[in-house]
Amino acid sequence: MVFQYENQEYAICYNGQLYNTEDLRKELLEIGYTFEGYSDTEVVLKGFVEFGYELPKKLNGVYSFAIWNQKKQELYFARDPFGIKPLFYSIVDGTILFASEIKAILKHPSVETVVDKQGISELIGLAPCHTPGLTVFKNIYEIKPGYYAVYKSSGFYEIQYWNLISKRYTDSFSETCEKIRFLLQDAIERQLVSDVPLCTFLSGGLDSSIITTYVSRYYQKKNLPTLHTYSVDYIDNDKNFVKSDFQPNSDKDYITLMAEKLQTKHHTILIDTPELAESLEEAMIARDMPGMADVDSSLLLFCKKVKESGMTVAISGECADEIFAGYPWFFREDALRSNTFPWSIALTERQQLLNPALAEKINLKEYIGYRYRESLAQVPTLDYDSKETAEKRKITYLTQTWFMQTLLERSDRMALANGLDIRVPFCDYRIVEYLWNIPWEVKSLNSREKGLLRYVVKDILPEEIVSRKKSPYPKTHNPNYLAKVKEMLSTILQNPNAPIHQLLNDNYMKEILETDGKAFSRPWFGQLMTGPQLMAYLCQVNMWLERYEPRIEL
Repeated sequence: MVFQYENQEYAICYNGQLYNTEDLRKELLEIGYTFEGYSDTEVVLKGFVEFGYELPKKLNGVYSFAIWNQKKQELYFARDPFGIKPLFYSIVDGTILFASEIKAILKHPSVETVVDKQGISELIGLAPCHTPGLTVFKNIYEIKPGYYAVYKSSGFYEIQYWNLISKRYTDSFSETCEKIRFLLQDAIERQLVSDVPLCTFLSGGLDSSIITTYVSRYYQKKNLPTLHTYSVDYIDNDKNFVKSDFQPNSDKDYITLMAEKLQTKHHTILIDTPELAESLEEAMIARDMPGMADVDSSLLLFCKKVKESGMTVAISGECADEIFAGYPWFFREDALRSNTFPWSIALTERQQLLNPALAEKINLKEYIGYRYRESLAQVPTLDYDSKETAEKRKITYLTQTWFMQTLLERSDRMALANGLDIRVPFCDYRIVEYLWNIPWEVKSLNSREKGLLRYVVKDILPEEIVSRKKSPYPKTHNPNYLAKVKEMLSTILQNPNAPIHQLLNDNYMKEILETDGKAFSRPWFGQLMTGPQLMAYLCQVNMWLERYEPRIEL
């Protein structure tokens, strides 16, 4: 979109969705601007003309955009506070290339596909997380979440426009609960603005039940058609489900409870084992790097089938765990004392996974430690924080800037690969800012994960949902999946020309294969990526090397 104003020309490339479009449009109308249509793109472009570099501070939404200022001969970039919308760039021979996907930048004839020591450290040491601002490819970067950037003849620079700020907590407990209720409802209702079919994801867990309850109430209040809800499951999962600390019960009964209570039109999307494995490559391509294996491919398939059913927008409960302290590592001493990222503490095994020739030149533990300390140094603390609150600020900051970022990338890439838009109201920056300053003793009410959130919504949800122990995104328990990824990895390892041999340790990969992944002592990442997912990740690494053909530079 192009806009002429006072003999100056501005042009925007925009990706995203604003949730305060009308508020900002009204402000600009009062100043004297006129509008040709009702798109948020036009509001962002004219907002930039008026407010300049500081525009992102006025935006509530998910976005990445670039604006060219013809008169100043400068290019301005901005990305939403949590990096939900991607924005990559590379500077080559005085030219800046930018895109919402790395594969687009790699198409440029001046760009070399190179992975150096840092890229390998990201891929094997940190992945599927990555350091904010970096990619696994040399000289290809991302605009960091919460930053804007400017490129002009004098160079390129980035400025952080949003960050968590630590403040003294002064609200009473009742005021806190009321504010959270208001912010939740406001965030959800803002994100319901849509001129295309909309649904919610309903897993029967606390977070998706909260979202679906608020959306259902809004639909009833506005006399809108029946709300459609969707959940994912796997063929024969009911026969093979095994309880664990991380997945104490299956979702089925809780989904039925909520769907019947709210009178939604519920759809269960069933995925079969072969589909999960066959879609690993497509999921990798959507990210442009190996990701969360079948945790990605299952969401890819789920979104595909939701889209095929006629939906275009889905509201998800993503991010509540990161903001309201829902993960085990917020409470487990071994995780808190690990001195590394608590969702990925098998550092010795990750190092062992490197090809011995590379392992002599690359120290993953040292690299991971550097990134860990670098992040901790950015945590805003207060001198009068209690010891526990100060400690939990650190783990919360790490979780929100690393783990949450990875899950948000997963949602965005897997959904948009299918033309589906996933919205995440819990990630409204106002909720995140408010929760950041609530003391740990309040946030972990009754010493429970998401204790405060459970209390806040106890009057609008069934007791069974409020008291239900956290259960993560459902994965397949079908032994056929393990057999399939073992077969895939075995075939790769038997191929002497497979590129994975140059990067990883053959003997250790064979040991992983022979032990069903148990040679790797802990999950590869988070709670879900255990043996089968680790082997699937290794398959994705080989697929990535084959498709992208990066030159390894040491």
